[in-house]
Amino acid sequence: MSETELHLRDALRQTLDHPGSMVRAQMVFEVSTHYGLETSRAKSLAIAIEYFHTASLIFDDLPCMDDAAKRRGEPCVHRVHGEATAILAALGLINRAYAMAWQAIHSAPAEYRQAAGDYLEKCLGVAGVLNGQSQDLHYATLPENARAPHKVALGKTVTLIQLSLVLPALLGGANESERLHLERLATFWGLSYQILDDLKDMFARPEATGKTAARDELLNRPNAALNAGAKSAFQRVQRLLRLGDCTLKRLSNRQPTLVFLHQLRSRFAAELASYQPA
Repeated sequence: MSETELHLRDALRQTLDHPGSMVRAQMVFEVSTHYGLETSRAKSLAIAIEYFHTASLIFDDLPCMDDAAKRRGEPCVHRVHGEATAILAALGLINRAYAMAWQAIHSAPAEYRQAAGDYLEKCLGVAGVLNGQSQDLHYATLPENARAPHKVALGKTVTLIQLSLVLPALLGGANESERLHLERLATFWGLSYQILDDLKDMFARPEATGKTAARDELLNRPNAALNAGAKSAFQRVQRLLRLGDCTLKRLSNRQPTLVFLHQLRSRFAAELASYQPA
């Protein structure tokens, strides 16, 4: 980035120097290598998905959206470098992510490329994460039948988990049954993850999560714990994880080497235990 304008370079450096859990990147890399993508392509795809996710967080934190102050234990990018530079940094990550994703897609057999490209657009486009974010921003004005936190989460959160699990499987030639099981697993895990995030927003201290808390109630955003109560939200996570376990068992019976998915599942168990209501 030596020739990049100073402010943009510093914004990108701050973002990349403070990564999150990298769970999506881990999913992408492990599924990619399992289905036969060479290591360099698997890494490129994993980085691409992580860049898409990180860019979405930069946008999410802007004053015109959640107006957050902290992310990953640091001041938000727009708080340090200004809103315009934060937007440019996010766009820079997205541009690079598309380039890396298309490199991985182009290296796949020709018969898999179209489905992979279509799935990428479906998850990231106006039918996926963009629509979910818009629903989140305008939650108070949604029609009554759409005002359920899980419906918003399907677009805002689940799509990136689906992209992480299903896209590399598509590139590796997974059969339809395996793809469907991965998509269902991503749905159960994505909804669980969002509810846990809702509980964190209500109860966790910013120093524990590294980001601004109590935004959902203030901004009238969808939150399962606010909507149904913490105990009910916690029970819903338990039900979703049980459904996910059933799906994971069926998938493991078909693909025993997907053992790393069980390790990811253990992360949810640990987080769930830390937010159990009295």
